[in-house]
Amino acid sequence: MSMRLATIRTSDGTRAVRIDGSGDAGTATDLGAGDLGEFLARPDWRSQAATASGATYGLGGVEFATLIPRPEKVLCVGLNYRSHIQEMGRELPEYPTLFAKFARSLIGADDPVILPAGSEKVDWEAELGVVIGAPVRHADPEQARAAIAGYTVVNDVSARDFQNRTLQWLQGKMFEAATPVGPWMVVREDGDPPPAGEISCTVGGEQMQCSDVSDLVFDPVTLVQYISSIITLVPGDLISTGTPGGVGAARTPPRWLLPGTEMVTRIEGIGECRNLCVAES
Repeated sequence: MSMRLATIRTSDGTRAVRIDGSGDAGTATDLGAGDLGEFLARPDWRSQAATASGATYGLGGVEFATLIPRPEKVLCVGLNYRSHIQEMGRELPEYPTLFAKFARSLIGADDPVILPAGSEKVDWEAELGVVIGAPVRHADPEQARAAIAGYTVVNDVSARDFQNRTLQWLQGKMFEAATPVGPWMVVREDGDPPPAGEISCTVGGEQMQCSDVSDLVFDPVTLVQYISSIITLVPGDLISTGTPGGVGAARTPPRWLLPGTEMVTRIEGIGECRNLCVAES
């Protein structure tokens, strides 16, 4: 199994850890940093992660924080799966569609999704997350591949009524405590290509999305190349790569997330986020 790194909550605050094993028999080994973003800023983070021998926590009792609690940048890609582009009635894009999120939007893999009080059209969007592990600017393909630390699971929960108020999507994408990320990052070993595997989302036990990461129009390496031509990417930056077909807004009639509904976002070979939707108090 590939190395997995995470940020967990402890009685003394968050800690960056390496995950070994699974279930109650698994362990989380402390990496000597407050969170994974802080840890990835170390130039030799790969070797440190592999050899870490700090305090251990039983995996059965671990609470996962959002993967990168304080990223410098959260960059998201719209309209990047052929199936989703087709269901929305659009043409394949020539360039990636980019927007941003902020740290306050992010939650952990098992945290509740807060449904915004002002929105009646909150939608699900299962996405592959790309975590940056080295500074990169104006990357060629080889440099872009080397800058990718690993992959995680994201759900770009979107308030469609806010999103569609204007031509700019940001206000529908940045609601507080509504974007699950985690539970861990699967480290990309040197030379590994971007992963291919099933990506899915179930809502209230009903499968809404099911596709393959290979359906991406712009793959992770291409996205790192493109974004790094605009701005320097740094360790801990998160790129959410877009969602496949099956979103609620494209259904007849449309379907939305409701309080009390469990949303499960899963990517084969990476992991899953399991989040209960709750109304904003």
